[in-house]
Amino acid sequence: MATTFWILILVLAVLLATVAAAWLGLPALSRQQRSWIRRVFGLPFTITLVLVLAACGRATSEKTVRKLAGSPEALKARQEVELASRDVIAVWDAETPLTLGLVVLEDVCVGGSAKELFFPTGSDRYKIKCTMSVAAYFGADPRRMADTIDGVLSAGDRTGPPIPFDHDFHYARAVVDYYRGKAGDPQGPGTGEPTELFSAGTITLSWDQVRSGSTGEVIEEPRSCSPHDPPVRRCLREPASTSVADLRREYGMVFKITMPVTNYFTVWK
Repeated sequence: MATTFWILILVLAVLLATVAAAWLGLPALSRQQRSWIRRVFGLPFTITLVLVLAACGRATSEKTVRKLAGSPEALKARQEVELASRDVIAVWDAETPLTLGLVVLEDVCVGGSAKELFFPTGSDRYKIKCTMSVAAYFGADPRRMADTIDGVLSAGDRTGPPIPFDHDFHYARAVVDYYRGKAGDPQGPGTGEPTELFSAGTITLSWDQVRSGSTGEVIEEPRSCSPHDPPVRRCLREPASTSVADLRREYGMVFKITMPVTNYFTVWK
């Protein structure tokens, strides 16, 4: 599609240059000669222009986006991704010392754009793309940081992928030693209190700072939900009345697991 588009653009440019040269270079042409030039160049120019406009394409209509987002294929993919995410959260709640307090899920389907002539982002290549992001917030006792994180690692030893952090993770063991007072800053002198454990492509575990004394370095409230309009847009906050501040008041501090944004359904143009 992209190759064809640029070939058409090149042909159009050549035709325009040829016509311009004919008109500018031959000012004394007779009316009959000018008519002949219009007949010779006009039809290819028109055909090329039509082909270029067709190649540009249109943005996916809202009606089409809604239809595709509600298709059986999209519903099945959506359910599978959501259930898998909830299963992971259930394992964290059951196997680690953390106490689940809040789950936030955002599910959005967007239509593709019209043909992007400049600075392409790729959004003109699909009719619809649906993505889902999931995060879970847990309460914990700030006085037991070492035991809590060590408990997460022990859970990872048992469960594997749902909890991708275990005692084979050297940096995670250094974080535990830091909170036990046995070692300095895990990332090196002067780097301060650690903020997270990260596993590429799976889960990020982050937490409130309890030793730095900086109230700015804490788990933030989830952003406000966009309007709930299934199947195109869903935003779930469970329980709806619970906030991060509520968890912090109840337990003393908050941990958060963030799963990667999942592109679960795409229809290409």
